Amino acid sequence: MPHRALLELRNVTIKFGGLIAVNDLSFTVNEGEIVGLIGPNGAGKTTVFNLISGVYRPTKGEIYFNGENIVGLKPYQVCQKGIGRTFQLVKPFGNKTVLYNVMVGAFLHTNNTHVSREKALEVLKLVGLHHRKDMLAKNLTIVDRKKLEVAKALATEPKLLLLDEVLAGLNPAEVNEAIEVIKRIHRAGVTILLIEHVLKAAMALSQRVVVIDYGRKIAEGPPEEVTNNPEVIKAYLGERYGAARN
Repeated sequence: MPHRALLELRNVTIKFGGLIAVNDLSFTVNEGEIVGLIGPNGAGKTTVFNLISGVYRPTKGEIYFNGENIVGLKPYQVCQKGIGRTFQLVKPFGNKTVLYNVMVGAFLHTNNTHVSREKALEVLKLVGLHHRKDMLAKNLTIVDRKKLEVAKALATEPKLLLLDEVLAGLNPAEVNEAIEVIKRIHRAGVTILLIEHVLKAAMALSQRVVVIDYGRKIAEGPPEEVTNNPEVIKAYLGERYGAARN
């Protein structure tokens, strides 16, 4: 039975002055998938996340979530619909506890402090931060700050989670740890669209990969197929990668 499209971008374009940052981009994310969005620096990946989450409005094109066109909604309205996201620059409330930080996200769906606390504790267990719940966020290690960023987004109870380079700056052991967290979140029923520069991790996690360059889609498909695509090797992976494969 085919999966239902949870997110669909149709011919999405955004211009900043004369610059076309995203160019006629179309792709879908089906319910239950992990899809990777990859490409070189400056390809427009985070801009795509900003378009989906309502930070920017496309110059043209449509974005559907759960069958509804969400273009024109404010970021908090997009979040209420069921799209959560992380940011590349992790900025927790440093002088507040880990638990407090996550409770803030949980207040999207409740005014009840007890309900918010219980939701936050549940999320902290899922990401492996429960034992740090009373620690001040500013005292966390980088890997735990990344987990906290994910936990804050998860507390909003998203159907779709947008992960923006959550593995950046982590050592190999921390990357493996973070991959396991992402897999746990996925098993818990959350659909994931991720931007990732750690290519090995993106390929290990993603069932499908969308590659963009200069805001334009140049390839889409299973990871193995995409990494053998000559255009992807030229634009993103580099000729040395192509030579190493042969």
